[in-house]
Amino acid sequence: MSVSGNVSRRGLLLASGAVGLMAGAGFAFGADAESAKLARVFADSDEDMLKLIPQSATWRGDLRYQDQFGDLITDEYVKASIDYAKRDWARIKAVNRAALSPLDQMLYDVFKYQTEFSIESFASGAQQTNIQDFALDHLNGVHMNFPQAMAVGGSYPYNTPHDYESALKLHAGFAVFLDRAIVYMRRGLQRGNVHVRFIVERMIGQFRDIIAAGVDGSPLLTPTQKYPDGIGATDRVRLTTAFRASINEAVIPAHRRLLDFFEREYLPKARTGAPGLSALPAGRALYSYFLELFTTTRMTGDEIHALGLAEVARVRAAMERVRSETGFAGSLPAFFAYLKSEPRFKFPTKEAYLAHFRAIQDRVRPLLPRYFAKLPTSPLDIRPVPAEIENSAAGAYYIAGTADGSRPGVFYANTSQLPTRTSPVMTALFLHEGVPGHHFQGSLAIEDASLPPFLRFLWNSGYVEGWALYCERLGIEMGLYDDPYQYFGMLDMEMFRATRLVIDTGLHAKGWSREQAIDYMLANTSFDRAFVTLEVDRYIVTPGQATSYKVGELVIKKLRAQAEQALGARFDIRAFHDQVLNTGSIPLNVLDAKIAQWIGRGG
Repeated sequence: MSVSGNVSRRGLLLASGAVGLMAGAGFAFGADAESAKLARVFADSDEDMLKLIPQSATWRGDLRYQDQFGDLITDEYVKASIDYAKRDWARIKAVNRAALSPLDQMLYDVFKYQTEFSIESFASGAQQTNIQDFALDHLNGVHMNFPQAMAVGGSYPYNTPHDYESALKLHAGFAVFLDRAIVYMRRGLQRGNVHVRFIVERMIGQFRDIIAAGVDGSPLLTPTQKYPDGIGATDRVRLTTAFRASINEAVIPAHRRLLDFFEREYLPKARTGAPGLSALPAGRALYSYFLELFTTTRMTGDEIHALGLAEVARVRAAMERVRSETGFAGSLPAFFAYLKSEPRFKFPTKEAYLAHFRAIQDRVRPLLPRYFAKLPTSPLDIRPVPAEIENSAAGAYYIAGTADGSRPGVFYANTSQLPTRTSPVMTALFLHEGVPGHHFQGSLAIEDASLPPFLRFLWNSGYVEGWALYCERLGIEMGLYDDPYQYFGMLDMEMFRATRLVIDTGLHAKGWSREQAIDYMLANTSFDRAFVTLEVDRYIVTPGQATSYKVGELVIKKLRAQAEQALGARFDIRAFHDQVLNTGSIPLNVLDAKIAQWIGRGG
C-alpha cells in the first residue's frame, strides 16, 4: 500500500479525482499554439488545486502554502471543488486534441478522463458522501495521519523558525477540521450514512489513547525535542512553549469533543448488521464510484468478484504444487499452520525483523540494471511503523520522498505483534513496497522534471498497486525465490490480493458479514486471525481500494504477454518496463493504449 502525502484520504481522493495538473519546466510540449494551450491548462489547473488542497503543495516541497491546513470538508469546499472541476472541463474542451502530438494527446486523455470522473462523482453525490459523511475512520482518519506527517521523520519540513510557526497554524487548522468532522458526520447520521459499530469502537479507543498520551506523548511535540542547529536558544524556548500550548489548548480539547460526540451520539446509532456499502441508502452507487476511483476501469462488482474466484482457484493450485515440492505431507491449511508456527521463520527482536528487510534490499539492488534501463536516485529508508499507529496499520506501507531527495522514500514495516511476522512473505513484501515496486515507480516519476507534475505526483491506485504486485512476481525472473518457502510466500501474497477481489466485492456488493470475509481469507492464506481482521476492517472503511492490486497487475501482465507475442525476439524487458514507467501514474485504459502504440511502432 502506498501513501502519497500528508493530507487525509478524503483530500487525496479529491486530488486524484479532480486531478491537479501543471506543465513541468522541462517537459517537451510541442512548440505549436495548441500544445502551448494544453500546457497552460495544466498549469492553471495545478495552481488552483494547490490553493484548494494546500497540503498537497507542502508534500511536494512547495512551501508557499505551508501554514494552510485547507478546508477539505465543508459545503463551501465541496462547491469550490465542483467549480474547479467544471473549470478544468471548460479548459480542456477548448483544446483541439487532433492538433496535438501523440504524447500530448495522451496527456489530454488522462486529464479529460479524470475531470469527467470528478464531475460525475460530484453529480451523483458520491464525493460529498465520502468527504463529509465518512470524514473519519480508524484507518484513514486525519486524526491518525496528520500527527504522523507532522512528527519528526514525517513529511513536514522543520528547518527554520518559520517552519515551526507555520506548523502551529496547521495545528490550529487540524483542530478546526476535527470540529467540522463532527458537524458533517452528524449530518451523515441523519442521512443513514454511518459506520459499523466495531469501527466506531476502534475510533473511540484511538481518541482515548490520544487524550491519555497528553502533551508529552503527542507526536506533534517531537519536532521540539531536537531542533536544527540554525535555530537559537531563545527561539527554541519560545517555540517549545508554543507547541505545548497548541497541543494542550487546541488539539487535545478537539479530541475530547470528538470522543464525546462518538460516545454519546454516534455509537448508539452505529450499524450492527452487514458492514458493507450495500447496506447504505445509496451504497451501490457509492461502491461503483469507489471501484472506478481505485481501478480506473468500469468493471462492476460482479465482474471483479468472478475474476477473484478464478484467481483464487489458480493460485491455490500453484500453492498445492509448492507444498508438495517441500515434502510437507499434510493439507494446505496444515501447511499454513506450519509456516505460522515454525520457529525458523520468526524473529527474536524487532531489529532482527527490520535487518532481514535490509538484507533483501542489498540482494535486490545489484540485479536491477538487468531489468530496468533507468534507476531512481532517491534513497529508500526502512523504518518501523510508528508506535502510536502500529496496532491499526497495515503490515507494511510506503510513503514517497521529495524530488530533491531531502526527504527519502520510506518503507514502513509493522513490527507490532512480532510473533505473527514470518519470513516467507518478506521478499515479496519488499519487492512490492520498496524496490522495484512503490519506491522505484514513485521515485522515477517524481524525479523526472520533464514530466508535468500531474504525472509525477498523481497516484492512480490501479496503476500504482498493479505495478507493485507485478514486481512481486518479477522476483521469480530475478531469481529471488530460490528458497521454496520464499516462493510460497510470494504465492501467499498473491493469494492475499486474489482473496481481496472476492472479499471486497463480497462485503460491498453481496452483503457479506465481517466474519464471512475473515473466514474466507483465513481459509485461503497463511495469515493469522489478528492480521486478517485488521485487513478486513481496512476493506470495510476503504471500499474498492483492495481490488486495485489484482486488477492493475492483470492489466500489466496482459500487456506484457501481448508485447512478447507480437515482438518475438525483438522484445526487450528493459524497454517494456521503461514504457510502463516513463510517463508516471496513468489510468489503466491509457496505459493499455500506450503499450499498444509502442508495440505498433515495433517495440
